[in-house]
Amino acid sequence: MVAAAFTVDLDKPLVFQVGHLEEQYQEWVHQPIVSKEGPRFFENDVLEFLTRTKWWVIPLIWLPVVCWCLSTSIQMGRTITEVAIMVVFGIILWTLIEYVLHRFLFHIKTKSYWGNTAHYLLHGCHHKHPMDGLRLVFPPAAAAILCFPFWNLIKLFSTPTTTPGLFGGGLLGYVIYDCTHYYLHHGQPSSDPAKYLKKYHLNHHFRIQTKGFGITSTLWDHVFGTLPSTKSVGKST
Repeated sequence: MVAAAFTVDLDKPLVFQVGHLEEQYQEWVHQPIVSKEGPRFFENDVLEFLTRTKWWVIPLIWLPVVCWCLSTSIQMGRTITEVAIMVVFGIILWTLIEYVLHRFLFHIKTKSYWGNTAHYLLHGCHHKHPMDGLRLVFPPAAAAILCFPFWNLIKLFSTPTTTPGLFGGGLLGYVIYDCTHYYLHHGQPSSDPAKYLKKYHLNHHFRIQTKGFGITSTLWDHVFGTLPSTKSVGKST
């Protein structure tokens, strides 16, 4: 006897359903539903609230932290020029982290119950419902937790006076990333480079999901050979 394939009920909270798809999960999650109405994730209202974030919350929360970090490096004796260089380096470092996370973590292949569930929460939900405007940016509570390993990573190769500036630059890169990501899905750019980036990102969602892992730039796709072709895709709704 062959067990019947599990069917996800889109009218019920999804998170604890998707794990049951097992090996069929990867195919299911990469068949997007293009609707601005996002699904419900959890039956619990508190958990459901924590999964939804408006895009403007990201700069509102994190830009003051960026300013504090940069001013800390200045107060510790670094010049404005030196801090500006740290910011540029931090942003470039973020673009590499952005690429690596997207390629190797967000697109990891899963088939177990908890593997599928974790992947859906992390990134699969975005591919299944790419126009869900309240789940396009990273929830601040989760981002705050990830700040600690990022800070410690920077400490490994920097000095006490440069760590805040580099961290602030990387955090600014993250803010740019999240806001850019939202705009690529919901904005209607009329000129390059934003128009090109939107086409490039929609290619990743709707045509070739194994390439095009950058968001704010195509730099690392060029470096690592994962740049998709420039064939057009259908416009989002």
